[in-house]
Amino acid sequence: MRLLLVEDSVELADSLLAELGRHGYAVDWLADGRDAAYQGISEPYDLIILDLGLPGRPGLEVLREWRGKGSNTPVLILTARSSWAERIEGLKAGADDYLSKPFHPEELLLRIQALLRRANGLSNQPELVVGGLQLDESEQRVSLNGQQVELTAAEFRLLRYFMLHNGQLLSKSQLSDHLYDGESERDSNVLEVLVNRLRSKFGKAVIETRRGQGYRFVGVR
Repeated sequence: MRLLLVEDSVELADSLLAELGRHGYAVDWLADGRDAAYQGISEPYDLIILDLGLPGRPGLEVLREWRGKGSNTPVLILTARSSWAERIEGLKAGADDYLSKPFHPEELLLRIQALLRRANGLSNQPELVVGGLQLDESEQRVSLNGQQVELTAAEFRLLRYFMLHNGQLLSKSQLSDHLYDGESERDSNVLEVLVNRLRSKFGKAVIETRRGQGYRFVGVR
């Protein structure tokens, strides 16, 4: 899952980039509202974490512009402001959730998980479940019919994206756009290798190949 973090505090941004990276998210970071206004609608993010007090342009102004241009990307506001009036203003502008500073990183991760599942029409349960496959995002653990299966970090990221989009046809370019940040080199051959690794661990039928179109995750039959 690819996220955009818009935060002007270098110290906080560094800690969040490290924490989110440890939990398998690809994250782009911006510190200026003017840059965020453009990039937030020009790149295919799964979720945006937006600070309100930004240089260049205020966060609420940027959010209103995104929504005005038709973006429905989930937005989680980070704010040092504590008044209910300001929180309500953010929700009216189109935010999906907010988190007041200071906050615990685990709460941020749980809110991100909930927003991503909601955006994909899934209930906010402790685990993602498709057939006999269970994926625990908090523990980064995967099991098949109750038996834990060891995955690399890259395999985990791909499987999570597939499970969040169960049954959908996903092109290689779409997968690359959502699994890697803007600075990463993208190689479709790497995706093929990862898909084959998942098939070797969960069965060949778990992921269908549509020649010239991409892949479709169908779960364990």
